Amino acid sequence: MSDLLLVRHGETAWSLTGQHTSWTDLRLTADGEEQARALRPLLSGRKTGAVFASPMTRALRTAELAGLPDPTVDPDLREWDYGGYEGVTTAEIHRTRPGWFLFRDGVEAGPADHPGESPAQVGARADRVLARIAPLLETGGGDVVLVGHAHFLRVLAARRLGLDPSAGAHFTFETGAVGVLGTEHGRPAVVAWNARSL
Repeated sequence: MSDLLLVRHGETAWSLTGQHTSWTDLRLTADGEEQARALRPLLSGRKTGAVFASPMTRALRTAELAGLPDPTVDPDLREWDYGGYEGVTTAEIHRTRPGWFLFRDGVEAGPADHPGESPAQVGARADRVLARIAPLLETGGGDVVLVGHAHFLRVLAARRLGLDPSAGAHFTFETGAVGVLGTEHGRPAVVAWNARSL
């Protein structure tokens, strides 16, 4: 069984300020590009079988700088659709909705082309990704690497471990970091998290 590597994109202007970013296609900051480059030694020391990335510029650029050229673009790896909370910080949301918690409450409806997603909808998307890559993990032909976004990858990690999508709340994920999901005694397990070296 191969390991599943989850790579969060490097820093953007909005990740720096804490603004929710799903469909807004931001570039990496200079520090974000450095974070991505710094992953190259970690990733180059492992056998990679397949690489998939979100279609967003910040994810594709992270893959490129980290030494993962030409990933297969998978639209299901895009970030949680924040709907009406796009570009808004948690502190701003709490001013009108005290106690709001993304992993429990989801988001406010947004424009027609970005209506927002519930935790269950994000979990269903993560399940689709996991179903598609399951044969690649089972063959043991090398790590499967997914390059994407914090909240979505947190939900995907929870689902890989057999947990409810809301359990993604228990996995903080820094920019330019890697999570490694492997197995122990045949069961999915966290091998490393927020790693920048292994």
